[in-house]
Amino acid sequence: MMAAVIAYPLTPFRSGVVDQNAFIGLVKRAAEARVDAITVLGSTGGYAYLGLSERMRLLRIAIDAAGAVPVYVGIGTPATRDVVALAVDAEKAGAAGGLLAPVSYQPLTRDEVSGLYEDVTGASGLPLIVYDNPRTTGFSFDDPLLASVAALPGVTGIKTAGVSDDPGVAAQRYAALREIVPKHVAVGFSGDAFAAASMIAGYEVWHSVLAGVLPGVALDLASAVSRGDGAHATVRSAALASLWALNARHAGMRTSAAIAEHLGIAAPDCLPRPLLGLSDDERREWRHSSTRSTGPRARPSAPRCPRRRRAGEPGR
Repeated sequence: MMAAVIAYPLTPFRSGVVDQNAFIGLVKRAAEARVDAITVLGSTGGYAYLGLSERMRLLRIAIDAAGAVPVYVGIGTPATRDVVALAVDAEKAGAAGGLLAPVSYQPLTRDEVSGLYEDVTGASGLPLIVYDNPRTTGFSFDDPLLASVAALPGVTGIKTAGVSDDPGVAAQRYAALREIVPKHVAVGFSGDAFAAASMIAGYEVWHSVLAGVLPGVALDLASAVSRGDGAHATVRSAALASLWALNARHAGMRTSAAIAEHLGIAAPDCLPRPLLGLSDDERREWRHSSTRSTGPRARPSAPRCPRRRRAGEPGR
């Protein structure tokens, strides 16, 4: 069974404001490539640089642009009252679910993180994906806490960092996670550099930055693993090594912006201030090594077809 691919598109800016047309274009691009779902306003989508009302507006725009493809939305923000407000609004708007990382200015304790998820699941019926993202939040879930939060009513998935490009090591981590979370909770990973190994290992959902800007490339990797051709997926992943290195250095938001700008999907300098894009040398490095894998320009999108399943559910 093919791992569900959830695309995480950028929210491009132009002259200091959200470039709505470019945002719609990225959402439609992913939907027309037939990803399983789209998550807007995640870390790559720049939620931290947007106001609450703007986030609510952009969610509705994304749902309309995605057509039949389910849309998830990042609902993280420091104050619990605002997380609840975003969750309630997303449920009303028809979002497939919410992605929640424990964002905070002050360092959080385990009890505070547990309380956050209890409060949000108790106040809203929005299906929730628990996101362990210590690089951004400064908080790292241990397995007992992750198991406890995953068992809360309304939690339908977990998103944790990929651990290795060795399928055997990835399989050990997947088995450990699968053992501690309820069967109905989908076990997903992030970190595109580990995608081939993680899908070979059995992870059920790929939360993909790559699919947000180059969905065809991401779906090719997932399809190769699905048909049992892990070797092809591994070779394709290795060809993207320079991109993975840039992601490790700068995080996916900056690399997605550089690719979107290169393809003409977003305007130059499309990140919100104070963020700056990749240097000219880094852009040349990526273009030189990745052209064979991604192509110099976007391919025409494939026609949309009915989706296979809701991406936040295991179904496998």
